Amino acid sequence: MRSPDRFDCVSPIESLEIDNDLTLLPRVRLNIAVYPTNPSQTKPVDDWQVKRALLDYLKNSLSVSLAVPEEDVEVARVKDLKKRKRDEPLARGSIVIRDLGFLDRKKSSRIDEEDNTKEGLVKILEKKYSEWRKYLVGKMDGLELNFGGLKFRLSASLPISDDFEGMKKEWEEHFAFGSKGYSRGGRREPDTIVLRGVPSRWFAEPRVSSKPSMLVTHTIFSTFGSIRNISVAEDNDFGRDGEEEAGLVSGLHCKIVVQFEKFKDFHNALKVLCGRSMQKQGSQLLAGYEVSWDKDGFFRGSRSQNQGKPSEPYYRSEAPNRQVPRHSPEYSRPKRFRE
Repeated sequence: MRSPDRFDCVSPIESLEIDNDLTLLPRVRLNIAVYPTNPSQTKPVDDWQVKRALLDYLKNSLSVSLAVPEEDVEVARVKDLKKRKRDEPLARGSIVIRDLGFLDRKKSSRIDEEDNTKEGLVKILEKKYSEWRKYLVGKMDGLELNFGGLKFRLSASLPISDDFEGMKKEWEEHFAFGSKGYSRGGRREPDTIVLRGVPSRWFAEPRVSSKPSMLVTHTIFSTFGSIRNISVAEDNDFGRDGEEEAGLVSGLHCKIVVQFEKFKDFHNALKVLCGRSMQKQGSQLLAGYEVSWDKDGFFRGSRSQNQGKPSEPYYRSEAPNRQVPRHSPEYSRPKRFRE
């Protein structure tokens, strides 16, 4: 297994192979919503027209022309306008930009010798990446759309789970002013990531089950460093917006909670997982997961049970207070899985 130290210095536009034939691919994602300019307007918006207008805008109206594939722009109308409140959007969706190679193009100006190292170049790319995301949001948030004489306004924002610096500021404030936290040598700092929306079958034992496996999941996340605690469970609520979808198959996604032994490994894992999609070798699917840090002390009870036994990881399944041996049978009830 390669050393976790390789994640100490990673470009935000770099693809990363982890374990189990999984790759993390860079991307910029925007959450979008379409509002009527006139709040009293009750006519629906044409989602196809919105999609075409956004694709055209990305290609022709920015500092860099972006040829975004149609499947990376999603727009879904509100199903029942009668239930919609005046301040709610007519449609929601997302834009995903995956080709970020233009950020790596070297300018003609000379780079300082001290910046001509991997660390220096990564810092330059991180700054360019951050500035360009802010530019993109600034250009698209508040964009006016006009279809058949009806005017609409676009709202655009970065997902919280894609903003590493925002989450870092959040946990620093949380531990500086809050009463909760994990104390290590007198210093409070987070150590646990929460991952939602990854396909269960990618974390399952091949030819054994389609349900996520504790052992496989532990192997994958050990890529980032030593693990103290881990939890894997089906995540049937992921992606639901309050409107039940007919024919939704349970068990498609899983929720993974990982507590690392070292803050550095937690920090690197969260930073690397932010702003990326996951892909399995041989699959065309690009999983747009959500990642965050644990604010609520998911494993707080397990630490007291493991006191004095730091070398023995605690494995947790759907039952919060149940200890599960590392090589135990799968924990969840049988469910049919549809590809």
